[in-house]
Amino acid sequence: MSQLPHIDYDTASEEIRAAHDEEVRVRGNMTNMKRTLLHSPQAHRIYAEWFTLRAELNPAISDREIWIFSHSISTALKSDIAITFFRRALIKNGFNPDALELSDTERLLKRFGAAIVADSNAIPADIWAELKARYETKVLVDLVAFAGIMIATAVYINVVEVDFDPELEAFAEGAT
Repeated sequence: MSQLPHIDYDTASEEIRAAHDEEVRVRGNMTNMKRTLLHSPQAHRIYAEWFTLRAELNPAISDREIWIFSHSISTALKSDIAITFFRRALIKNGFNPDALELSDTERLLKRFGAAIVADSNAIPADIWAELKARYETKVLVDLVAFAGIMIATAVYINVVEVDFDPELEAFAEGAT
């Protein structure tokens, strides 16, 4: 059970209701994580920058590549909701997350995501060499910043013990 309650839309401030309504308008949904984050519209806005950086990375890094990168980070942080969010993205787009055949780029991004979480002070030189050979500096800046927000998201979910979103349950590891 979540350590923090969801906002109560009916009693929330105008600022919180406006942030809620904008989130639903822009993304079409309201997750349990966002329902807790919205107690602070500022915190919600900062975490929503995930979408801004995702847009900046496109098309240099494809959707599938970013899902694999994000799944790698989520797995390293043992964040079940985040893991399942990216499993759902893969499954809904026709990929089996349990039997992916990864391209060289996807393997690189998966390794990079895991390495960032394992020890951000010691990213292996070969990973950096491959990344620099493949991407421009701006893409790398955006990718590392994106990883930071992804890590923050997974940590938030874990620390708050955010309730699992019912619409994700069918996509969880081991679900039938």
